[in-house]
Amino acid sequence: MATPYLTVVGLGSGDPDQMTLGVWRRLQAAKKIFVRTAEHPAMSMLLEIGMEYTSFDTLYEQHDSFPDVYKAIAEALISETKSMSTSVDEPIIYAVPGHPMVAERTVQLLREQCPEAGIELQIIGGESFLDQAFISLGIDPIEGFALLDAAELQPSLLQPQLHTLIGQVYDAFTASDVKLALMERYPDDYEVVVGHALGVASQQQIIRVPLYELDRTPGYGNLSLIWVPRSDDAALRNRSFERLHEIVSILRSPEGCPWDQEQTHQSIRKNFIEELYEALEAIDNDDPDAMQEEFGDVILQVMLHSQMEEETGAFSVYDVIQSLNEKLIFRHPHVFGDVDASNSEEALVNWEQMKAEEKRIKGTDVSRTSVLDGIPPDLPALMKAYKLQKKAAKVGFDWDELGPVLAKIEEELAELRAAITSQSEEEQASELGDLLFAVVNASRFIHADPEEALSRTNKKFRSRFEYIEEQLRISGKNFDQTDLTEMDRWWEEAKRQS
Repeated sequence: MATPYLTVVGLGSGDPDQMTLGVWRRLQAAKKIFVRTAEHPAMSMLLEIGMEYTSFDTLYEQHDSFPDVYKAIAEALISETKSMSTSVDEPIIYAVPGHPMVAERTVQLLREQCPEAGIELQIIGGESFLDQAFISLGIDPIEGFALLDAAELQPSLLQPQLHTLIGQVYDAFTASDVKLALMERYPDDYEVVVGHALGVASQQQIIRVPLYELDRTPGYGNLSLIWVPRSDDAALRNRSFERLHEIVSILRSPEGCPWDQEQTHQSIRKNFIEELYEALEAIDNDDPDAMQEEFGDVILQVMLHSQMEEETGAFSVYDVIQSLNEKLIFRHPHVFGDVDASNSEEALVNWEQMKAEEKRIKGTDVSRTSVLDGIPPDLPALMKAYKLQKKAAKVGFDWDELGPVLAKIEEELAELRAAITSQSEEEQASELGDLLFAVVNASRFIHADPEEALSRTNKKFRSRFEYIEEQLRISGKNFDQTDLTEMDRWWEEAKRQS
């Protein structure tokens, strides 16, 4: 049985004169011609001489997404080719706009599926829309450029130092999605260029607009693209993670900052803790401007510690990011896998199960580990007590209700009172610790984080005490000129006002 042949040709980027002579000859010798779309200027040449063809335009109306359309086209072409007697000299022709290997998903599908179907696939190039974009827009690709698909555009793909061409901008809705993605990296008024039918003399339009007007520009269709000119503007580069990595590596280099060069993990360890607390303060104050700054300071600590390890060859910050991404995906099978979780409790169960699975994969002997493992030794005591109790409770070491917990607090309070009258300061401190531990236990039963609860009380105390200070200033007094009775009266006033 003869091998069936399917030939894919490119019709050029638009103007009929851009079609190559080789493609034209192939079309004339074809047994049958299919075209992805008849909405292309080069089709006028076929119509002029009465050349028959079958268009797949109707499939765009029958399916809800472009991937479904492309899949259907590939399946139809393979079926037609296998059902007909074709040869290398008289093949079935599939004609696509531009170049077959540029932004043509159907061709990629055919490359994957034709060998399995026993079909000989031949691809013949044509002028792509890139050729006309370089000419009409004056782009020299040696300066660096990126070609991106409007349907799959993500802010992470954008690199301002490269010319960026965005193809397949079929309508204003797609242009709107492109605009939103670009606004993640570029100012709202950044000038972008819309090109319609580049290279087609009677239809070409080149329109320069500020980014915020991108989806308000009429004329989008099958031959539209968007060009974002390259820029060396430091403000644009500074919005990228790569620039942050570059800056930190420069600071640590021999040509960098003497202070940064001298630092070690231990020398800036306390900075990490301080920056975290400052970030927490910004969160507690619900201050977005402060959050933006303080979160950056926390990230800087991660970058500095990672850079130190990169210099030794141990790992880089990109390894840190990779590990984190893989952990998040692995521990969320209910999001990235086929496991179900209808509420947060089920999600946490999945999380813990996947943590245990991670230990098994890493070869950790679970039988020789403690239930209480995994709590950082430097965690503040109040937070550590809370975590210790939660871990113990998971294996049943816990009361069933709040009553016995409150009774335990009363018991520990009585022991503290007794210790104050008859025991040493060290023993008194020990009893105080027992009381605090029992109070933390109560916080779990009322679903209150003890650290957060105490932080709110600290903030409340500060506010009321500052009210006392203000009343002293108003009265022209200082603390030496007042007494507890007067201060307590102002304290009660502050309580009533809060």
